[in-house]
Amino acid sequence: MTQRLITHLRHVDLAVPDYGQQLDFYTGTWGLTAEHSDTGLTFLAAEGSPEQYVVRLRESADKRIDLISFGAGSAADVDTLAGRMATDGVQLVTEPGDLQTPGGGYGFRFFDNEGRTVEISSDVAVRQHRQIEAGESIPVRLSHVVINSADPEATVAFYDRHLGFSLSDTLMHPRMGSMMWFLRTNPWHHSMAIARGPHPSLHHASFELRGIDEYMRGTGRVLRAGVEKIWGPGRHLAGNNTFSYFLDPNGNTMEYTTELEVVDEDTWHPHLYDFTDPEVSDQWGTANAMNEFVAARSFNDPDKGLFVAPPV
Repeated sequence: MTQRLITHLRHVDLAVPDYGQQLDFYTGTWGLTAEHSDTGLTFLAAEGSPEQYVVRLRESADKRIDLISFGAGSAADVDTLAGRMATDGVQLVTEPGDLQTPGGGYGFRFFDNEGRTVEISSDVAVRQHRQIEAGESIPVRLSHVVINSADPEATVAFYDRHLGFSLSDTLMHPRMGSMMWFLRTNPWHHSMAIARGPHPSLHHASFELRGIDEYMRGTGRVLRAGVEKIWGPGRHLAGNNTFSYFLDPNGNTMEYTTELEVVDEDTWHPHLYDFTDPEVSDQWGTANAMNEFVAARSFNDPDKGLFVAPPV
């Protein structure tokens, strides 16, 4: 593992063919705030987050993850990471420089081992945000992103070696072996997870709500809006966080969560959890059963953006 120079998850950027419908979903139903909009491009902020935006939507004929963005502590750390990656043969999309996205900052982009575009940035201006009030069922922040990988062992190794992610826990199946790896870059149990899937794609993006009451209110509000629920509400064992998974209009899985575990990094040892034990998937026993049909909804469509940098 390399020295950890990244600090946190900033945002996930999605390209979608049904841009108008998606924008209505994320602002009208999911609870994000549209800012810095342009033709076919909207930056979506979480009211409780200091990040300029947590989701970016871009209109495109191709459905893809445009970008996953992580923060670094300083411009020097950005330069250090870019230099190490270039030396190790990682393909840089852009060299370190000033960013032209909301909040500015300094950063660079690269392709990971499967071709996803990843950005590392520092010195992005803090967004004016606010404390979410009791009963407000809107996202406080972007909690984590989970990606599907056709070669998850290599993908986990890539993020370990080049970005210093630490393994928190692993989910396994007695016949299928290891299936999901939870990776952290700060004391939160995971900022990213890698799932074994048939092809590279977005598994889900997760949004933290204020607390249990707000999480349940949000789950109910989205259900009342007629959005398809995949799985939940329940509470996972790995990470100890609650979960309610829904499909956005373009078939991307989005999660409401709360109370993600904060670990003591000096003493934490990764667990290997067998998810055929029902309490591993859902400690409460309140969610619909996890089966192959539920799991398949999170495979998503193959990402059409691999090794193709987004235009913005």
